[in-house]
Amino acid sequence: MSEILTRRNTVLEALRGSRRELRLLWLQEGLDKKTHNAFVQAARARQVPVQTASKQKLGQLAQDGRHQGVALEVGAYPYSSMDEILGVAERREERPFLLLLDLLHGPQNIGSLLRTAEICGVHGVVVQDRRAPEITPAVVQYSSGAAEHLHIAQVTNLVSTMRQLQTAGIWVVGMDLAEDARSLEEVDLDIPLAIVVGHEGDGLRRLVGKSCDYLLQLPMRGHVESLNAAVAGSILLYAAWQARGFMGKRP
Repeated sequence: MSEILTRRNTVLEALRGSRRELRLLWLQEGLDKKTHNAFVQAARARQVPVQTASKQKLGQLAQDGRHQGVALEVGAYPYSSMDEILGVAERREERPFLLLLDLLHGPQNIGSLLRTAEICGVHGVVVQDRRAPEITPAVVQYSSGAAEHLHIAQVTNLVSTMRQLQTAGIWVVGMDLAEDARSLEEVDLDIPLAIVVGHEGDGLRRLVGKSCDYLLQLPMRGHVESLNAAVAGSILLYAAWQARGFMGKRP
């Protein structure tokens, strides 16, 4: 199975990554020399063959008229296991820092949140493999290629995975507007942590919310009742990273 990634940032991050199977890089004829050389150099570092094509042919190949002159043929997205994710934390000698998505939908929402997760040094992301979107080229694009550097696991039962994490000493904190949800300033996030972000409209499913160690909400003072799920999740990821003293270096 092959997929096509487009847009310059997305393709460049895929070339810089080390987990995806890379098959062929397409560059638009007449691409400026600086951009052309940068992509050829990145492709050579990964031993990826390069071909050129007209703008029209590239658009047909990618089925995206806004391809920005680049397209990369890749294998299917390489999902990770929970053991691999926890192994990342162990190798970095850091307390686990995970993001769990409870049926969050929309490639832009998911991609934006994955981008923040990668920037904040999250060790891995967990999604439920039924009723949840795949990590598609659109999701990778909205993440600006960040998904290519993340370990993302698909699990059959999110609640069961949450309980396994709790048994391993990891606190599971869900974002929710429930009456019993704690406010951000009341909690210490400098702990082994898994943050759960729910569906944009419905929030966390009942059993998922009930299975969290506690629920948390962000303080608000305006007239609007809630934040976009990806925005709220991103704020909480940064708050958790701040609680850790913004620790960690780029891998």
